[in-house]
Amino acid sequence: MKLIFLGTGTSFGVPQIGCECKVCRSTDPRDKRTRVGAVVQSDGTSLLIDTPPELRLQLIATGVNTVDAVLFTHDHADHTHGLDDIRAISVLRGSPLPMYGPAETISSLREKFPYVFDNTIRAQPGTIKPEGSASALEPGIATRIGALEVVPLAVPHGAMRVFGYRIGPVGYVTDAKLIPDDAIDLLAGVKVLVLNALFHQSHPTHLSFDEAVAVSKRIAAAQTFLTHITHNDAHADLEASLPAGVYPAFDGLQVTVE
Repeated sequence: MKLIFLGTGTSFGVPQIGCECKVCRSTDPRDKRTRVGAVVQSDGTSLLIDTPPELRLQLIATGVNTVDAVLFTHDHADHTHGLDDIRAISVLRGSPLPMYGPAETISSLREKFPYVFDNTIRAQPGTIKPEGSASALEPGIATRIGALEVVPLAVPHGAMRVFGYRIGPVGYVTDAKLIPDDAIDLLAGVKVLVLNALFHQSHPTHLSFDEAVAVSKRIAAAQTFLTHITHNDAHADLEASLPAGVYPAFDGLQVTVE
């Protein structure tokens, strides 16, 4: 199995517009962070997690040419507003791209992007529209997508619900404030864990670095990668400060999971 990080930054991205801080001016390519998304590939199945605004550029940069389905975590713009870029994928496959997520996220996407899901909306002559088919998932109930079994898990993001996903030996959770006990149970035994980590201080809707490290220790995955990182922390500085087995992810990072 392969985990590919498409983007690892916050909703602002890094560098941030109008900012001249050290990280925004950094020449380290690992400090260039587009909005959060990932791909999990195994046994001929390729699953895209979220459709961030830079999706086209991210897929090209990582060499991902085909996707069999999309797993949405929630409907915030930095996780969904690249949805139109699935047009190239749905055209190549010749059929609507299956999409999954929380019921409220699926409903929101249908309202924001009706042309993607409504077969009665036809593309203008000479043009092509993206096509998707959407299905709501329930936490804890496994779904088979191609060769992979996907188990959604619900975590709070402020007042809203976000889905993390367990895909075999990989656990992927972003935009979580905390990881409830039932979600911890669903993640037990993963080899690679992905968690969001926003600031060093506490935040009302996201895990802090210390909170993410504490979750990592509790789940005890062999490797934990932190994502959704702001311009407050340089990659090299984070790498040096984190405990063994916990790493800052970066755009384009590919992790092979045995």
